[in-house]
Amino acid sequence: MNFKSSIAYGQIAYIDINFILNKSEIGKSLNDYLIKKKNQNFQKLKLIEDDLINKEKLLLSQQNVLEKDEFDKKAIILSDEIKKYRSEKKMLNERLNDVRVKNTKQILEYLNPIITEYVEKNSISIVIPKKNIIVGQKKLDITQNIIKLLNDQKKSLNF
Repeated sequence: MNFKSSIAYGQIAYIDINFILNKSEIGKSLNDYLIKKKNQNFQKLKLIEDDLINKEKLLLSQQNVLEKDEFDKKAIILSDEIKKYRSEKKMLNERLNDVRVKNTKQILEYLNPIITEYVEKNSISIVIPKKNIIVGQKKLDITQNIIKLLNDQKKSLNF
């Protein structure tokens, strides 16, 4: 295929979607929210984990004092608490990931018409993801223009 003939039909541009998701106002608001929730989850889980460690130390210190049956009962209870902790940790991580995916999709839904309108106004025939570009002229990168348009239209999401 001759590239000169394809350029004659229209302009080509490229865009960095990941950059937009991280550097736009709406993307930053999502990232800030996710970091805040992750920190809250970490603090909550850290308290539970510290409590479980203390319970384990206490139980181990009582191993020679308690009857075998009593020790085994307490060990089973502690094991159940550890399973519950792991389950809660997994659930919190899955929820956080679901929020990330859902809101990223929402950002992309806001972004799509902006890109479409920009492409039509500027007579661009094709937009290629930057990750698929090995070398390209900087003037073909429309990422900053799209970020500016997105920032003008949408600043944050409702979480």
